[in-house]
Amino acid sequence: MSTTDFGAFPAVTGGAYAAPATSEQATAPERPAWSNVKAPDARSQPTAAVAFTNGRRALKVFLANPNALFGTAFLALVIAVALLAPVLYPDDPLSMVGKPFLWPGQDPAFPLGTDSLGRDVLAGILHGSRISLFVGLMATALSLTFGVFVGAIAGYFAGWVDDLLVRLIEIFQTLPSFVLLVVLVAIVQPSATTVTLAIAVISWPTVARLTRAEFRLPPIIVTSSVMVATAILMESALSFMGLGDPNVVSWGSMIGTGRELVRTAWYLTALPGLAIVFTVLALNLIGDGLNDALNPRFTQDR
Repeated sequence: MSTTDFGAFPAVTGGAYAAPATSEQATAPERPAWSNVKAPDARSQPTAAVAFTNGRRALKVFLANPNALFGTAFLALVIAVALLAPVLYPDDPLSMVGKPFLWPGQDPAFPLGTDSLGRDVLAGILHGSRISLFVGLMATALSLTFGVFVGAIAGYFAGWVDDLLVRLIEIFQTLPSFVLLVVLVAIVQPSATTVTLAIAVISWPTVARLTRAEFRLPPIIVTSSVMVATAILMESALSFMGLGDPNVVSWGSMIGTGRELVRTAWYLTALPGLAIVFTVLALNLIGDGLNDALNPRFTQDR
């Protein structure tokens, strides 16, 4: 039996066997650490912890955006006004309660004046916010629900299902949206419900195409804020044309009623018009803030 050559065995350090380094391992360059990693390692962090960290980062970026904060504050004011409208003005806003053509500040009982029929302009603006928010939020909710459903099916199954649904989406997108909206509302009796459903019918293809391309929540959330603003503008346009609900007051109907009196009583169109402008502006500012907060390019700490 030959003598064992202990020098042929690798060294043992700390009781652990150390394998000899191969030539490839010895010459392989050391990989530098990626310094741009901001999110925790998904392999070592629970899913809930990763989502919580990303949510805090997005909230921090959103709160650091002054435009987004202004939009949120103004939208909160509009929501508060809509909720308090029946308390502040419990009577029908279409009732004739004063002398016609009272200018803003002329009578303390009517801070924003009255229209050609003696209706309180302030009461109309407050109650009109309820219709605008109802149509905007409900139409967006219906569009998101149906659009996400169709887009998710198309993106998941692919094949002939995807082709069929894409053709359906393209049919709706090739039609002029506002013309289709007018036709749908004109066919049925105009009301807040039918206007909401009609706006949802013409709005869902955008969400479906976005969902099909990339089934992620951040772009859908950003799109939803813009869709609410678009729905408010569409409802105002329909009411301006006389295709809104005649039994309720809305900002668009107030502008439509006062458009013939622009030279003599410009406040009848300017005041509800400003309400539309600032509400839509607030929603767009919120959308921009959400885009900055949820966009992966802006996830690093600021």
